[in-house]
Amino acid sequence: MERWWAWRLTVVAMVTAHLAPCRGVDPENPEFSSTTLINNVVVHPATGRLYVGAINNLYQLTADLEQESSYVTGPKLDNRQCTPPVTTVSCKDAKDTPNYNKLLLLHPAKNQLVVCGSLFRGLCSLRSLDSVKDEVYFNDNKGEKSYVASADETVSVVGVILAFAVITVKPLLGVFLRQVAKGHSSLDNMKLISTRVLEEEGDWDVFENIIETAAVQSNPFNVKYAHDFRFSFKSNGFVYFLFSRKLNSHNHKNFTFISRICEEDHNYYSYTELQLNCSAGNEFSKVLAAFVGPAGETLAQSLSRSPRYGSEYGPISAHDEVLFATFSNEDDSSAMCMYPLKFIDAQIYKVIDACYNHGGLINNQLAVYSPYSTSNSKPEELCSGTKCGAEHLPSPLASKAEFALVAEPSWTHGRHLTAVAVAVEMDHAVAFLGTVDGQVLKLHLSAQPKVYGQPLSGASRHKVNKNLLFDSSLQHLYITTDKKITKVPVQTCHLMTDCHSCVEVKDPYCGWCVLEGRCTRKQDCSRSAETNAWLWSPNGKCVEIAAFDPLNISCKKTNQVSISVPSLPRLRTSDKLHCVFNSLKSDAVTHKDDPTMVVCSLPDPGKIPPTPEQQDFVSVPMKILLNETVEVTSGEYHFYNCAATVWKNPNTPCISCVTSQWGCQWNTKDYTCGDKVENPEGHIVKPSQRENCPQFESPEPLLIPVGYKVPIVFQGRNLESYEVQNSAVCLCMQFAYNDQQEVNISFHIKDQDRNAKIDSTLTVTLYSCSVGREDCSLCKHADDKYNCEWCEETPHETNDKKNMKCVYKEICKSSEPTPCPKPTITDVIPRFGPLNGSIAVTIKGSNMGIKKEDVKKITVAGVNCKHLEDRYSVSTSVVCEIGPKRTPPSDLPPDTTRSGPVMIEVEGNRSTTSEISFTYRDPDPKYIHPKEGPAAGGTNITITGDNLDTATKDDVTVSIGGIACDVLSFGTSIICKTGSFSAAASFPVSLKVTVKYGGNTIKNLLDHFNYTENPKITGYSPNTSFFCGGRRIVVTGTGFNLIQSVSMKVLFNTNNGSTVESMCKIMNDSVLECNSPKVSSQPVKTQLHLDNVKEDLTFKYYPDPTFKVDTFTGLTDTSVIVVTVLKWDYDCCVFKQKETFSNLNVDNSKMLFLFQVQFGDGKWIAGKVSFTREVIIPLPIIIPAVIVPMLVFIAISIYCYRRKSQQAEREYEKVKHQLENLEESVRDRCKKEFTDLMIEMEDHTSDLSEGRIPFLDYKTYTDRNFFLPSKGGDNDPMIIGKIQIPESRRATVTQALNQFSNLLNSKPFLINFIRTLESRPDFNARNRGNFASLLTVALHGKLEYYTDIMRTLLLELMDEHVQNKNPKLMLRRSETVVERMLCNWMSICLYQFLRDSAGEPLYKLYKALKHQVEKGPVDARLKKAKYTLNDTGLLGDDVEYAALTLQVLVHGEGPDVTPVKVLNCDTITQVKEKIIDQVYRNLPYSQRPKAEGVALEWRPGSTGQILSDMDLTSQTEGRWKRLNTLAHYNVRDNATLVLSKVLHTQSFHQHQDSHDEKNALLEDDNTFHLVRPTDEIDEVKSKRGSMKDKAMTKAITEIYLTRLLSVKGTLQQFVDNFFRSVLCTTAAVPPAVKYFFDFLDEQAERHDNVDEETLHIWKTNSLPMRFWVNILRNPQFILDVHVTEVVDASLHVIGQTFMDACTKTEHKLSRESPSNKLLYAKEISTYKKMVDDYYRGIRQMVPVSDQDMNTHLAEVSRQHTDKLNTQVALHQLYQYASKYFDLIIQSLDEDPAAQNRQLTLRLQQVAAALENKVTDL
Repeated sequence: MERWWAWRLTVVAMVTAHLAPCRGVDPENPEFSSTTLINNVVVHPATGRLYVGAINNLYQLTADLEQESSYVTGPKLDNRQCTPPVTTVSCKDAKDTPNYNKLLLLHPAKNQLVVCGSLFRGLCSLRSLDSVKDEVYFNDNKGEKSYVASADETVSVVGVILAFAVITVKPLLGVFLRQVAKGHSSLDNMKLISTRVLEEEGDWDVFENIIETAAVQSNPFNVKYAHDFRFSFKSNGFVYFLFSRKLNSHNHKNFTFISRICEEDHNYYSYTELQLNCSAGNEFSKVLAAFVGPAGETLAQSLSRSPRYGSEYGPISAHDEVLFATFSNEDDSSAMCMYPLKFIDAQIYKVIDACYNHGGLINNQLAVYSPYSTSNSKPEELCSGTKCGAEHLPSPLASKAEFALVAEPSWTHGRHLTAVAVAVEMDHAVAFLGTVDGQVLKLHLSAQPKVYGQPLSGASRHKVNKNLLFDSSLQHLYITTDKKITKVPVQTCHLMTDCHSCVEVKDPYCGWCVLEGRCTRKQDCSRSAETNAWLWSPNGKCVEIAAFDPLNISCKKTNQVSISVPSLPRLRTSDKLHCVFNSLKSDAVTHKDDPTMVVCSLPDPGKIPPTPEQQDFVSVPMKILLNETVEVTSGEYHFYNCAATVWKNPNTPCISCVTSQWGCQWNTKDYTCGDKVENPEGHIVKPSQRENCPQFESPEPLLIPVGYKVPIVFQGRNLESYEVQNSAVCLCMQFAYNDQQEVNISFHIKDQDRNAKIDSTLTVTLYSCSVGREDCSLCKHADDKYNCEWCEETPHETNDKKNMKCVYKEICKSSEPTPCPKPTITDVIPRFGPLNGSIAVTIKGSNMGIKKEDVKKITVAGVNCKHLEDRYSVSTSVVCEIGPKRTPPSDLPPDTTRSGPVMIEVEGNRSTTSEISFTYRDPDPKYIHPKEGPAAGGTNITITGDNLDTATKDDVTVSIGGIACDVLSFGTSIICKTGSFSAAASFPVSLKVTVKYGGNTIKNLLDHFNYTENPKITGYSPNTSFFCGGRRIVVTGTGFNLIQSVSMKVLFNTNNGSTVESMCKIMNDSVLECNSPKVSSQPVKTQLHLDNVKEDLTFKYYPDPTFKVDTFTGLTDTSVIVVTVLKWDYDCCVFKQKETFSNLNVDNSKMLFLFQVQFGDGKWIAGKVSFTREVIIPLPIIIPAVIVPMLVFIAISIYCYRRKSQQAEREYEKVKHQLENLEESVRDRCKKEFTDLMIEMEDHTSDLSEGRIPFLDYKTYTDRNFFLPSKGGDNDPMIIGKIQIPESRRATVTQALNQFSNLLNSKPFLINFIRTLESRPDFNARNRGNFASLLTVALHGKLEYYTDIMRTLLLELMDEHVQNKNPKLMLRRSETVVERMLCNWMSICLYQFLRDSAGEPLYKLYKALKHQVEKGPVDARLKKAKYTLNDTGLLGDDVEYAALTLQVLVHGEGPDVTPVKVLNCDTITQVKEKIIDQVYRNLPYSQRPKAEGVALEWRPGSTGQILSDMDLTSQTEGRWKRLNTLAHYNVRDNATLVLSKVLHTQSFHQHQDSHDEKNALLEDDNTFHLVRPTDEIDEVKSKRGSMKDKAMTKAITEIYLTRLLSVKGTLQQFVDNFFRSVLCTTAAVPPAVKYFFDFLDEQAERHDNVDEETLHIWKTNSLPMRFWVNILRNPQFILDVHVTEVVDASLHVIGQTFMDACTKTEHKLSRESPSNKLLYAKEISTYKKMVDDYYRGIRQMVPVSDQDMNTHLAEVSRQHTDKLNTQVALHQLYQYASKYFDLIIQSLDEDPAAQNRQLTLRLQQVAAALENKVTDL
């Protein structure tokens, strides 16, 4: 049998088919995609062409978005500082700059397109409308007069084409403000509005401003000129501009204005601004987008009836234009408001009239002001004494806010509405609104505007920009997003296939075409002019059946039916009607007197479907068809069945029959229910006469005891037909039933002769005394009507024990009542209580009283317990409240027992004591986990401690700072769900956790709970799914790690709340993964639930796809099957088990396998596939084909091997001979080196231990680590600790810096600050390092906060690297601020560890290396030494030298001499340095005199001689001078030298010494020390010499490499000691290392693609590479020492070894490997193991909690902060804030958290104080 596996069931894959991704273009919705961001789009009204202006590109498209032409506009060489034309000669700073399209205007009269860009100071060009490639005009030599647009890409520009000129608007926001801050002049001219000519006219050039001085300009600049222009248009001889701006610098709220100018007013005399308010309180104050169009009849009537303006401005007509605009508020919500231009013009006229005639007053209140006036005139003087002409105003006017034009929002939305376009259909206005999240909503502007239907297709998740345009026919809409334009129809009526779906959408474009049976626009319905032939969708009505006549009919009859259809269209004679009942069709006609009445025949009874069970009628669907195919209307017709009515109640068949809705009658003779007949016989019970039915009723008694025979009497009526008298009937009956206390039973009377039931309404209640009354008290508590007694039911002869039971009293054998026994206790809940009592204890048992008053006394563990009577349950349960455990008096011994039994006493002195003990104890809750959660609540926290399960769940309440925490679980631990924290506070908020037991025991936990900010969702993708669900949705945001439960829910009805949900997975703090839930229909709402946080998602479901089942034949293992589904991607695999082929006895080529497609949780059969038959090659052919080539290959390999071996033997003999020749010469040198090594190893340790370790103080340590590496000098203000501030401003600056410090301590500000800086390309790596170091100093007083910022930034960096698939590169370099912050953080946290542990081995290593280097010759000129670890710094020549011991006498410091070891080949400076090192060995380097500051005098006899590196006695060899050495002066062993300090370096020798030392650093210096460089003359002589002479005079350099091993062996112990001190976990490991490594471990677990190797790299990059290598190479960063170049070269070798040990990469050594790699090749494996053990040991250590780490950091802050230049650091940091001020302000304005804290205002206040600006802040 054939078997196959699909999708995930892969065993052995033989054939694989892929579903190729396919995104076909929908022919109904064509698209155009741009490679760059689209800025502007215009549509040609005549040709329908689109012209698209994008960054660096200009496109010309057809109406169907097919590209006709394009032109590349950038990038081009430009600089905003330079004046066009820009060349590399005229502008040295010019660089390739992108060209943003700023303005795009059609000039059809000239067939030209006006194109303005951001390049070249905003120059414009004219291009042909036929082809944008063709340039009509462009000139960049006309200077400033031709600069039209803005060079700033963020500034908006709008324009209008007039009959002979173009008016453009360009605000100066951003550029102007930022240049003032930088001290530069404006890049743009100051004109806000300018009029430009489009062709040369007289002296005017193209694009020249026709008036030089404009009244509407921003000079001088003020915040209120920060215009944001959004729209411009012309109407009725006026030009209008819509924009927003601030009123003043104190108010950061934007207000919207519309300005108007007369079209022919080129001097702007008529310029007037009117404020527009959207809502009475102007909540929505900033305009986003706008559109101007006719109102339409319906909207015009609505606006005319406006209570605010309708009566004031009069009615408007359908053709009057309306300004439709969208506005935003400060919460990112938005609204649409409508302003008729008639209203706008009227209000502007009132403002102008106030200035003309009323001195600027309206109702005695100042109504106008001049927004651009530079005079100091008072507002009330603006209009006084001015003679106004017909169109002249004294200056541009603006209305005061009190006289703004106010409109109420027509509709509001929770996100920004970024685009608007309005059309009129059926006299109704329809608005198309683009949103920030990529949707386009259709809004019917009716009396109650509302969104109808679904968002238009074609929109993406990107913001819909302002270019939302209609095509020339108004039938389609062009939707523009970031890089895409989509053409969509304005309506989708044709998608609705029935009338109800057509009218449900309420689309003004649509209606149901009744006579054609389709949803269309009115003009598309051929008979729409006829009455009721086209039903408009918003009316919500279809053609419906009003009534049937007859309303229903018996299924046994047939007849004609008249159907009333009031809205039936008038039919023509050619129209044919049919009625269809089920599938039975019959002709139909309309009534001649009533054309809305349709008459048709009903089906024959035999064709009517059978009546369903438990139902007395059958509903038959019917519909009325027009012309065979068009369904006009439909309904249901009922065929009833009287015989089926008795099914409703078989015990009362007659009553059920005559009371049915169908009018049935009952035949008492044949016991049947039938249709009603006229003049029935006497045995017929007529309809609705239930009282005439034969029946039995009224049973007595109604209560029947179980187990006792009781007579029952009932009455009969209308029994004549049964020959029974209508009298009482008596039955004696006994029942047995023991399941319930009471049960109602019904019985009926049956005619045995006819086997028919007689109507019986006989119902009695059967009861049992014993059920539920198991003890005496319960029995006696029974109601008296039951007559229950507690007695011995049945005596047992063989058993003396009585069988007591609650029974009916007549069954009881004893005559006397039996008294109840004493109570019993079976359980006590709870069994533990708090010492303070006040909790409820429930006592379970029996016979504990009949009523609550029977309980007399209760004690629990010897403590009285107050009876809670309202919770008493008869006999079985008593609840009491315990009191506190009594404490005995001090003179009595303490009561150590807290446990005891429970005692209860009831009525009759009956009491009992439980065997169960109750214990008093003290609960002790201690800890909570987790310790933080979002402010919205919903976090399940677990409380742990001792004795928590004291009392019960109902007695325990948990609160967090007074906020209830709902207890979910109670036991040895308590789990509760946090409530919502709603108070305004700065997060995190730490609150006390309290557990309350009962009323008196309150326990406060040691741990506090922190409320943090709620998680935020910043995006999600994708936002669509099929109904089948299961699609992977990736949600991004922040704060997800605090969430415990995440689910995606869809709601189908907002009323009943039915939902479907799927759980989500938290990937990390910023990423969630969800699978879309499976749905059966389109949900109303989709939400993401993050604990208590609910976020609405714009999520769309689509019906599951359908596939045409095709057959694919002839497939092979490389075949690809392509299934195309419009705009969806799928993955599909078909797998077939390997054994299937071998087990089949048929040809594989004929087998068909099902091809399955899976998308999410949905699976569909998409086709059938068959495979080509596999060709099997016979074995006799395979064997020769494989073996013969193999034998040939082996033979060739043997031949080559033998030939190669012979050649290798010859080479070996040659090399052996050479080695023998070298052996003799090397032997002598190696013997000497080995002897030196032995001597050095013996005396080194004794020399090293002299003196103390010169650690740097904390400030110097941080200065060198933070600033010197990046600055390269000591002149940094952070080093000198001074900033130049005038004394008069010092207090102001200090206060401002403190305010700036507070800003830096605001996390939203600092994060925005850093992100803004890092986004700038000119903020290079050096700036980032310096910024991070300044920030470290500034925040040193709050290192806990600094650590939190560093963690946040590291998480972002980590996610970025992981998402980019390169996590191993993280922390590799210090290219970001956070990486440098981490380096500084490590430096701070490891300072004490260096002093306590690692500093000593480092100092010893440094001293040992320095001592070893100075043991041999060091060339002062070449910086090479005999003894070194660096092969490039090895002195290759054999220098003769001798060791000397000098007796040094320090002038002025007594007669004592100090022996100093030197070499006779040392220069005088080298001797001075060695003498200073020995004489001042107990002083740190910074306190010692320098070599250039001392003189060395040798006194061989009675006279002294000053020694210097260069003097008149210096030897000369050609053009080279040798530096003087001790051998040059012939200084002998034990010579006495005098060291004296030099105050004034005036002598020749001193001056010469200093001069020579400086010249030693110059490349053209002709001095040498030990080895003279070879010059041209020497090279000529060398060529003349023989090879033998060269061999005698120059040794083989490689021989001296053995010295590397000598030095390495000497220093090995010191290197090992340092490595052990750093990489050892047995000693104290710095808490910062453990804390940070744990942090990396946590993040590695959070990311799936971070393996152990990557984690090892992270740790290596963060600590060894970032800190230890730096310290090892630069001991002067922690020690007060001087590291010479020779010592530094050796330290770099050790540092490289340390780096190699920390990497996972295995280094393969070869002869070509560097010497430093070979030097430590043997030890590197040991060092690698040390690193691995170190990392492993840290992971196994006890974790360092956040609290412990914060405590440690706080202590570091306390100890050292006052030593640092914090104020200087703040001042330096502000320089960065000042440089990027505008960008930072913009970033803060876009951040809601920053807005809530008013961070923008605070930064501006700091800027005003620090830069000594006079502002109105």
